[in-house]
Amino acid sequence: MASAAEQFASNLNFGAFSKATELKKRIWFTLGALIIYRLGTYIPLPGINPAVLQDIFKQNQGGVLGMFDMFAGGALSRMTIFALNIMPYISASIIMQLMTAVSPQLEALKKEGETGRKKINQYTRYGTVLIAALQAYGISAGIEGMSSSAGPAVAEPGLFFRFQVVVTLVGGTIFLMWLGEQITARGVGNGISLIIFSGIVANLPSALAGTLELGRTGALSTGFIIFLLLMSVGVIFFIVFVERAQRRILIQYPKRQRGNKMSGGESSHLPLKINTAGVIPPIFASSLLLMPITVIGFSAGTGPEWLTQMAAYLGRGQPVYLIIYVSMVVFFAFFYTAVVFNPADTADNLKKYGGFIPGIRPGNNTTEYLDWVLTRLTVVGAAYLAAIVLLPELLISQYSVPFYFGGTSLLIVVTVTMDTVAQVQSHLLAHQYEGLIKKSKLRGRR
Repeated sequence: MASAAEQFASNLNFGAFSKATELKKRIWFTLGALIIYRLGTYIPLPGINPAVLQDIFKQNQGGVLGMFDMFAGGALSRMTIFALNIMPYISASIIMQLMTAVSPQLEALKKEGETGRKKINQYTRYGTVLIAALQAYGISAGIEGMSSSAGPAVAEPGLFFRFQVVVTLVGGTIFLMWLGEQITARGVGNGISLIIFSGIVANLPSALAGTLELGRTGALSTGFIIFLLLMSVGVIFFIVFVERAQRRILIQYPKRQRGNKMSGGESSHLPLKINTAGVIPPIFASSLLLMPITVIGFSAGTGPEWLTQMAAYLGRGQPVYLIIYVSMVVFFAFFYTAVVFNPADTADNLKKYGGFIPGIRPGNNTTEYLDWVLTRLTVVGAAYLAAIVLLPELLISQYSVPFYFGGTSLLIVVTVTMDTVAQVQSHLLAHQYEGLIKKSKLRGRR
């Protein structure tokens, strides 16, 4: 235990952190941006009665909308200006990546470098506005027909109410999109992931208190609560183990003779993660499910009969919902892995610099081998993601445990934490290198 603590302290390198003023500024900027985001999740939409919506969401907190409320940090149940959160931007990003894979024009644009990337980002922003507007209109039309014992949810329904809700929600999504980009550029990075992460973490204490309250009232037994907490710890350890796991492929470089000297002949490793897609598949799947389920969930009971039946099929723990959710997670695990890792490009780079895999010919054979290894790893990674999102779903649907103890939320929290720590460590290393360069320059002048 002592050695592990010493290793953790050495990784953080508190001495270097105290001198890294640039990193401090980035951390303070990130914290300030996340505080602004959390404040916005408590500003209600104009023209609605938040108390009525709270009662309605309490009655349906075990449904699919409750899961999306978890991603929104409680903003959806409070129906605030950030009710849509960053999900429309994620949906637009998915659509653009799919179109890039099938459209030759967008694929050529992607290969143009920085200029092409800016154009694709601009198209993604346009798509975000369109998707957010559609979702916002669905929400505004749905909550007009809602009511509880406290009265109707909307005091003055009509076109003006729908217009102001659409404008407010779209503006909130655009602001969060900009805020995430600022955190990525001026903060510690991973801006979009940190926004989702902060919403989940902010509600963890209330979720734990709610679970203990269920135990106090007898709705859950003490043994089950202990089992739930132990299961959460076990899931966290399992996530860390798999996310750290790698398949290292040996890369050999030939020896070269320059004059009387021999150079080269070194060997290195090409690390391939089991879960190359990371936390993206569950977020992508949840984001795409949000669009139809938002409209269905709010319109059920007030619209056609088939909408009510659809809402029942897509309820928490229902077979149709689980099949769609897991299928989308598996699909995006393979799709995003293909986006972030191209075996052909890797094989070409190895061939260009003289590297080769022992026993495998450079060129097409290397591409086929890397694709074969990556496919096998992705099968394991997709099964791991499916288990993470599926098993806790069944427990939550059976015992009404809060979403925050589910596998998806724990996966996001653990993965984003690990990525953020890695970003902080990279900034610390950059600061240390800058210090060494400055010292070498001063010694050179002497």
